[in-house]
This record gives sequence, C-alpha cells and structure tokens, in this order.
Amino acid sequence: MSKKRRTFSAKQKAKIALAAIQERLSSSAIASQYEVHPNQVSVWKKQALDGMESIFTDGRKAADPAQEQSRIIEELYQKIGRLQMELDWLKKKSSAEE
Repeated sequence: MSKKRRTFSAKQKAKIALAAIQERLSSSAIASQYEVHPNQVSVWKKQALDGMESIFTDGRKAADPAQEQSRIIEELYQKIGRLQMELDWLKKKSSAEE
C-alpha cells in the first residue's frame, strides 16, 4: 500500500522556509527535523525569498493617468450640467419678472 501524501499549511511552510533562510542548520537537517524532503525545503525557501518583495510593496496603487483624466472629465461634465440648469432657471425667473 502506498503512503498517503501529506499536506502542509501555509504557516508550516513559512516556518520551514524561515528556518532555511536563517541557515543555522543545513537543508537536510531542517528536512529531517520537519520530516520533509530536502528539495522541498529548498523550493519553499526560494518561494519565500521570491515572494518577500511583495510584502514590502506599497499597497496603494499609483493613479492611472487615463483613469484620472476620465474622472476629471466626468466631474467637469457634471459641473457643466449643474451650471446649465442654474442658467436656465435664472433665465426663466428673469423673463417671468418682466
């Protein structure tokens, strides 16, 4: 009968990868300590190092110039519409008074 494949949580993988990054023990020592294959330790270490940059990236996105421009245009059209309504109302009001 074959051995059932084990799964590791993200927390466990991070713990193993951190141990590999610290390099206090060799990959094979870490692998035997956590009962995983040494190649898997190397893979998780590489994934952790590659993904480390995304942790420190700025979560705020820079405004897309085209999107910013379309937002400004939309605001201006709304303002023009309001001013046009006010102008029409004032014209109607002034003609009624005469």
